[in-house]
Amino acid sequence: MSDWIDVAAVDDFLPGSCRVVETDEGAIAVFNLDGKYYAIDNTCNHNGGELSEGELDGDEIECPLHGARFSVISGAVLAPPACENLSTFAVRVAGNWIQVDAEGEGV
Repeated sequence: MSDWIDVAAVDDFLPGSCRVVETDEGAIAVFNLDGKYYAIDNTCNHNGGELSEGELDGDEIECPLHGARFSVISGAVLAPPACENLSTFAVRVAGNWIQVDAEGEGV
Protein backbone atom coordinates (compact mmCIF):
# COMPACT_ATOMS: atom_id res chain seq x y z
CA MET A 1 0.00 0.00 0.00
CA SER A 2 1.35 3.38 -1.02
CA ASP A 3 1.44 6.53 1.07
CA TRP A 4 1.63 9.36 -1.51
CA ILE A 5 2.63 12.80 -0.19
CA ASP A 6 2.36 16.08 -2.09
CA VAL A 7 5.77 17.64 -2.75
CA ALA A 8 5.04 20.70 -4.88
CA ALA A 9 2.96 21.98 -7.75
CA VAL A 10 4.55 21.13 -11.11
CA ASP A 11 4.85 24.82 -12.04
CA ASP A 12 6.64 25.63 -8.76
CA PHE A 13 9.27 22.86 -8.97
CA LEU A 14 11.93 24.08 -11.39
CA PRO A 15 14.49 21.83 -13.12
CA GLY A 16 17.71 21.50 -11.14
CA SER A 17 15.96 22.11 -7.84
CA CYS A 18 15.28 19.97 -4.78
CA ARG A 19 12.41 19.84 -2.30
CA VAL A 20 12.40 18.07 1.06
CA VAL A 21 9.41 16.16 2.40
CA GLU A 22 9.28 15.19 6.07
CA THR A 23 7.76 11.77 6.86
CA ASP A 24 7.40 9.65 9.98
CA GLU A 25 10.44 7.69 8.80
CA GLY A 26 12.62 10.72 8.05
CA ALA A 27 13.28 13.32 5.38
CA ILE A 28 13.08 12.56 1.65
CA ALA A 29 14.85 14.72 -0.94
CA VAL A 30 12.96 15.04 -4.22
CA PHE A 31 14.87 16.31 -7.27
CA ASN A 32 13.73 17.71 -10.61
CA LEU A 33 16.26 16.67 -13.24
CA ASP A 34 15.12 18.27 -16.50
CA GLY A 35 11.46 17.49 -15.84
CA LYS A 36 12.01 13.98 -14.46
CA TYR A 37 11.54 13.53 -10.73
CA TYR A 38 13.59 11.34 -8.39
CA ALA A 39 13.56 10.86 -4.62
CA ILE A 40 16.17 9.52 -2.19
CA ASP A 41 16.82 9.67 1.54
CA ASN A 42 17.80 13.22 2.45
CA THR A 43 20.28 12.05 5.10
CA CYS A 44 23.78 10.96 4.11
CA ASN A 45 24.42 7.58 5.71
CA HIS A 46 28.05 8.46 6.41
CA ASN A 47 27.60 11.21 8.97
CA GLY A 48 24.06 12.58 8.74
CA GLY A 49 24.55 15.47 6.32
CA GLU A 50 21.44 16.86 4.65
CA LEU A 51 21.84 16.03 0.98
CA SER A 52 19.34 18.71 -0.04
CA GLU A 53 21.96 21.23 1.15
CA GLY A 54 24.65 19.68 -1.06
CA GLU A 55 25.73 20.54 -4.57
CA LEU A 56 23.78 18.95 -7.43
CA ASP A 57 25.93 18.13 -10.47
CA GLY A 58 23.93 16.48 -13.25
CA ASP A 59 22.34 13.46 -11.59
CA GLU A 60 24.76 13.37 -8.64
CA ILE A 61 24.40 15.01 -5.24
CA GLU A 62 27.36 15.73 -2.98
CA CYS A 63 27.01 15.67 0.79
CA PRO A 64 27.88 19.09 2.19
CA LEU A 65 29.70 17.61 5.21
CA HIS A 66 32.37 15.29 3.84
CA GLY A 67 31.86 15.11 0.06
CA ALA A 68 30.27 11.68 -0.32
CA ARG A 69 28.45 11.50 -3.67
CA PHE A 70 25.25 9.67 -4.55
CA SER A 71 23.21 9.04 -7.67
CA VAL A 72 19.93 10.95 -7.43
CA ILE A 73 18.41 8.38 -9.81
CA SER A 74 19.40 5.11 -8.12
CA GLY A 75 20.60 6.13 -4.64
CA ALA A 76 23.92 4.39 -5.35
CA VAL A 77 26.97 5.66 -3.52
CA LEU A 78 29.43 7.05 -6.08
CA ALA A 79 32.25 8.38 -3.89
CA PRO A 80 33.44 7.84 -0.31
CA PRO A 81 33.39 8.32 2.57
CA ALA A 82 29.87 6.86 2.36
CA CYS A 83 29.82 3.14 1.58
CA GLU A 84 26.11 2.24 1.55
CA ASN A 85 23.47 3.07 -1.05
CA LEU A 86 20.49 5.23 -0.13
CA SER A 87 16.85 4.19 -0.31
CA THR A 88 14.89 5.49 -3.27
CA PHE A 89 11.23 6.44 -3.44
CA ALA A 90 8.69 6.37 -6.25
CA VAL A 91 7.63 9.77 -7.61
CA ARG A 92 4.62 10.56 -9.77
CA VAL A 93 2.73 13.48 -11.25
CA ALA A 94 -0.93 13.51 -10.21
CA GLY A 95 -2.82 16.37 -11.84
CA ASN A 96 -0.66 19.43 -11.18
CA TRP A 97 1.14 17.90 -8.18
CA ILE A 98 4.43 16.09 -7.79
CA GLN A 99 3.97 13.31 -5.22
CA VAL A 100 6.37 10.91 -3.52
CA ASP A 101 5.60 7.47 -2.11
CA ALA A 102 6.91 7.65 1.46
CA GLU A 103 7.12 3.86 1.79
CA GLY A 104 10.21 3.68 -0.41
CA GLU A 105 11.37 1.14 -2.94
CA GLY A 106 14.77 0.41 -1.46
CA VAL A 107 17.82 -0.30 -3.60
